[in-house]
Order: sequence, then C-alpha cells, then structure tokens
Amino acid sequence: MNRPVTLLSTLVGLFVATVPALGAGTGSPIHIIDPVVRSSPPGQNQTAAYMILHNPDKRDRSLVKAMSPAAKVTELHTVIKENGLMKMRPVSLVLIKAGDQTRLEPGGLHIMLIGLKAPLKEGDRVALTLTFDDGSHKQVNVPVRSVQAGHINKHRH
Repeated sequence: MNRPVTLLSTLVGLFVATVPALGAGTGSPIHIIDPVVRSSPPGQNQTAAYMILHNPDKRDRSLVKAMSPAAKVTELHTVIKENGLMKMRPVSLVLIKAGDQTRLEPGGLHIMLIGLKAPLKEGDRVALTLTFDDGSHKQVNVPVRSVQAGHINKHRH
C-alpha cells in the first residue's frame, strides 16, 4: 500500500476512535428552542431566562443545573401559589419527559440569574451552560429581550 494512503487511513482511524471520547459528557440530546433572557430594569440585579426544552430521547431527562458568568448565582426556579400569593421557589431539577417538551416561562418554571454582574439590556447576549441528569451539558448564547419586545410572553401559547 502507498505510504501516504496508509498514513491518511491511520489518521482517519485515530480521529474516528477519538471523537466519541471528546464528546463524552458534553453533548446532550435535548434541543433548546427560543431561549431568551429578560432585560434588567435599572437598579434590578436579577432576571430570568426562559426557553423550551425538547427531549427527542426515548427516556425522561432532567435539567439539573444552570450556570452563567453574567450572574453570581444561577438557579432553577418555579412559581407556586401559597396562601393566595405567588412566590418563587428553587427546584432541584426540571423534568423533560421522553418525546415531549417542557416550557420555562413567566409564571412557571424558569432559570433565575441572581446578582447580575452588569445590567442586561435589549440586544445583549448571555452565556448559559445547562447541565442534565446524565452529566451532559449544552452551552447556549441567549439573546436579551425587554418585556415590551413581546418575546418574553411568546412562550405562553
């Protein structure tokens, strides 16, 4: 066999054998649809991120953590009604049923960005890293929209 062809086939073999190892723990089958972060009004040091999480997998999955360099603390939250008042509470995970989707939206499940390092205005982008129950994660560069822009409430179909 010709030496360049042997070298090329060896390199291709090494690459193919290495690709799954490089992706282990990083790729997630979860699709992130219409992500958006709410802009922060002056003096407000927290905001929320919303999106649709679609799970094409044949088994249930869970979002277990979110992180962002834009905030000191990033938490998974929900809104509950308690004694006639709406209150936000942290949750340990967000379930995404097999073959289904879960909406993170105003008045429900969402991602809180607490202790913003700088105000977020329309047109900015926020990096989010979402971690799932199998150790995989997705990095998303999320646009910031104002409430008036109408993008925040579009998740309430």
